[in-house]
Amino acid sequence: MRLWLPYGRTELPIDVPDENLAGVLEKEPLPGLTDPREAIIAAMEKPLDSPPLRELVQPDHRVVIVVDDHTRPAPTRTMLPPVLEFLEEHGVRRDAVTILFACGSHRAVKPEEAAQLLGPEVASKYRWVSHDARDYANLVYVGKTSRGNEVYLNRLYVEADCRIVLGDVEYHYYAGYGGGRKSVLPGVSGIQTIEFNHAMLIHPNARIGVLDGNPIHEDMTEAASLCPPHFTINVVQNPREEIVAVFGGHFDRVLREGAKVVDRMYRVEVEEPADVVVVAANGHPHDVDLYQAYKALHVAAMVCREGGVLILVAECGEGYGSEKFLRYMTQYRSAKECGEALQRKFELGGHKAYYLLQVLEHYTVYLVSAMPRRLAEEMFRLRVADSPNDALQAAFRQVGRKARVLVIPRGSTTLPVVKTRCGERGSRG
Repeated sequence: MRLWLPYGRTELPIDVPDENLAGVLEKEPLPGLTDPREAIIAAMEKPLDSPPLRELVQPDHRVVIVVDDHTRPAPTRTMLPPVLEFLEEHGVRRDAVTILFACGSHRAVKPEEAAQLLGPEVASKYRWVSHDARDYANLVYVGKTSRGNEVYLNRLYVEADCRIVLGDVEYHYYAGYGGGRKSVLPGVSGIQTIEFNHAMLIHPNARIGVLDGNPIHEDMTEAASLCPPHFTINVVQNPREEIVAVFGGHFDRVLREGAKVVDRMYRVEVEEPADVVVVAANGHPHDVDLYQAYKALHVAAMVCREGGVLILVAECGEGYGSEKFLRYMTQYRSAKECGEALQRKFELGGHKAYYLLQVLEHYTVYLVSAMPRRLAEEMFRLRVADSPNDALQAAFRQVGRKARVLVIPRGSTTLPVVKTRCGERGSRG
């Protein structure tokens, strides 16, 4: 069977013999909303666990709207116009509105990316700023969580009279789900706050699809509650990037309602682990670099047998994505050694190396990407193939021509669960 895998802004084919294909882990998507704009307006008027937005904003308010950066697929360009029009109708001046990209620890958004994310008209008419987690002159201390995390947040966000957060809900491999509180931590937090939070990722409950009991989620929620958004709008998208649900109101309620829809659409059960798992990282922007694309590899390992083969299809047009990721991969030879170093001093980027080293100790990993071969092979210890079909043939040579093959076209947003093991593999890799 010929299947097409997302790759950057295009697709690559893979031909899996029918007798080998154990399944394609992709549900029938929910239909897109007929009128997303009206759904966003309705979410502002009839929110969850919150007054309507019209009761929270005044004409003389300074408003900050937090939106996702270039590494996230949130449909900001669709979500923003109804919100901006609402503010204008309620007397808020255009020069009193700032759009703040929730970059977390990522690089700043480039002007051409801002035009793409916001729409050229909005990008040219409104002030937009990228959050800088390392610029402590523009961060404000707002308190400490019960776990001892000292929370520093973006000054523009903290000092705004009205804080509005826009984003989407999807799976996240150690925060459980993206959305809601994640726009605050890590989105507009200081680097030390982010690293303290992410250091808990070794906890067994810090895994995809888990909120309750997940220390990373709970710490994020506490941090956001110290200086909460006045109003949150989150959407859920299907694989065609159509909006299927919109929720507005309190950031935690919005997240949880969105998570229910995500589970309906993206949680897929399989009977048993496969010998070979082919996974694509959803294409752009999920596969912009190896740092982001790793998330797809993480879920693929959950449904692959010990000693099996993983094939990651991800363009990685911007390379590996983090200098610390590279440094930890070259400095440490085992996941144990890397984990011990992170326990002594946690560093973002190092955690990604820890996860990748875990995977490499249990599986053979092939990468199909635009990354330089030598970099992928020597620094990140991945086997390189020129195409998905080349990688599959190499896998057959390794595990045999009768290998059972699972294909996950959108690994960054899919939660695969082995029925007989109730997802126990989720804590590895």
